[in-house]
Amino acid sequence: MILFPAIDLYEKKAVRLLKGDYAQMTVYSEDPAAVAEGFVRLGATHIHIVDLEGARDGTSPNFETVCEIKKRSGVFCELGGGVRDMGTIERVLSAGLDRVILGTAAIRNRKLLEDAVAAYAGRIAVGVDIRDGKVSVNGWTESSGVDVFEFCGELEKIGVRTIICTDISRDGAMHGTNRELYKKLSKQFRMDLIASGGISSMEDIRELAGMGLCGAVIGKALYTGAVDLREALEVAG
Repeated sequence: MILFPAIDLYEKKAVRLLKGDYAQMTVYSEDPAAVAEGFVRLGATHIHIVDLEGARDGTSPNFETVCEIKKRSGVFCELGGGVRDMGTIERVLSAGLDRVILGTAAIRNRKLLEDAVAAYAGRIAVGVDIRDGKVSVNGWTESSGVDVFEFCGELEKIGVRTIICTDISRDGAMHGTNRELYKKLSKQFRMDLIASGGISSMEDIRELAGMGLCGAVIGKALYTGAVDLREALEVAG
């Protein structure tokens, strides 16, 4: 299982939110690229980047910072947040990012998703952000009203290869990840599944790896020191 240390960006800083609440934000670094370099020194091969302002507003205010993270880390980087048209997808991938994550656009603009998957195949992933069983949009600030399992079924039919599922209620709360959710999703769908939200212990990582998941995103637990990245990478295998 691949571990994706997470770097969430807001005003060019590395931050973390609690349960997706922009009012509950902690700034961890004013040099996100240095944070990425630190992850790589500990053995990380993949980094998960989210532009929080972009996710909320549909813009790309942290694009230069994203490019700097990719340049200085030199590893696989995926980006989500604010990617809502083909031009932005092309701009991100042309800048050297390895994968683009569509969130709001995937549920609001089916043609864009279909076109992106047709054009870029495995370089397109979909972020399935879940609150109370429904998919959330616009940086987790609104509910789409769409059931998560129904949505994932539609994504599989379109040909999406990778989904990144976040249980918003667990994100940043350090209460453990939603293992039952990921177990159900992994059994029902054939897409590569990356778990996100609430991973706060080696036991979480061990359990997710045991399910045969493609990957897991880990954020706050790394920033607070609750999880040692080098050890976590060994547990993930």
